[in-house]
Amino acid sequence: MKLRKIITIIGARPQFVKASVLSALFQKSRELEEIIIHTGQHYDKAMSELFFDQLGIPRPKYNLGIGGGSHGENTGRMIEAIEKILLSEKPDAVLVYGDTDSTLAGTIAASKLYIPICHVEAGLRSFNNRMPEEINRVLTDRVSSLLFAPTVLAEKNLLSEGLPRPAIKLVGDVMFDAVLNYSVIAAEKSKILETVQVNPDEYILCTIHRPVNTDSVTNLAAIFDALKTTQTIVFPVHPRTKKIIEQNAIAVSDNIRLIDPVGYLDMLNLEKNAQLIITDSGGVQKEAFFQKKYCITLREETEWQELVEIGVNTLIGFEYHKLKNIFENGLPQFAYESKNAFLYGDGNAGAKIIDAIVDFLNKQ
Repeated sequence: MKLRKIITIIGARPQFVKASVLSALFQKSRELEEIIIHTGQHYDKAMSELFFDQLGIPRPKYNLGIGGGSHGENTGRMIEAIEKILLSEKPDAVLVYGDTDSTLAGTIAASKLYIPICHVEAGLRSFNNRMPEEINRVLTDRVSSLLFAPTVLAEKNLLSEGLPRPAIKLVGDVMFDAVLNYSVIAAEKSKILETVQVNPDEYILCTIHRPVNTDSVTNLAAIFDALKTTQTIVFPVHPRTKKIIEQNAIAVSDNIRLIDPVGYLDMLNLEKNAQLIITDSGGVQKEAFFQKKYCITLREETEWQELVEIGVNTLIGFEYHKLKNIFENGLPQFAYESKNAFLYGDGNAGAKIIDAIVDFLNKQ
């Protein structure tokens, strides 16, 4: 039997995690074969190699090395490069994840060639069109043949926008699959707590990467000013952000431990053992829930509104002084009703996605 060819397009570290779940299933499939294109959007040799090694992702057949430019520049170059590969490989479908420039570039290239598009994490909405990610995800959903919604709310968003019901598949979240798959391995192999010299439940984990928080010296200084009022903070910091801190002499108090970016297993271990998580990352908000940790989000909106609604995530926007109030009044505790335990599926989103792709292609 001839295998159906699926081209997967990834370019950012969160996409590596999601792809690890499906790549493992593609390798076991008797009906599908996967070819990976790595655009290089978030390319750091050491970090990329670490993620691929830890997660067992097959090495990409194509490495485009496109990154470092503006959104328009990167997307345009990616479209051109991806189109050439699609014309050569002639895949049966293209698989994209999330909302990055790599996602949009793959979507545009495939749609112009009339190749079916499968979108993992379809239907997420922040309703903030000033976010490049929002534009990317809305446009991708519009032209995708299969829309894999991770939550009921995402499914509702797609239906409310008039997208065809048969194309929408409520499958759950592949990141939940990943956390279930790798948490035990992380607990066994990660030595990050020893390296950072912290004890479980005696630190707060903080990750900040969005330009609105990091590229503004005023905002970044205000964040560090708020963080100095509490206990030990473990803060994996991007080299670009570290450079801004150093160039502008932003004060970093002794309770804040700036560490280099960490691999996925170390991140899972840091999340699992933290007392609280502070972030502006969409993925970390979800992982906080999976690890049963309360999350404070330094954004004015979130794609994961359901976490706010069930009371395990607080949005404080850019009013960083609110952090001081939270620290002074006692750290919020994680708690939710049992009915929300499967908010992101049952841990088998990957298998459901594979089955849906096979079924779709067999009907073509």
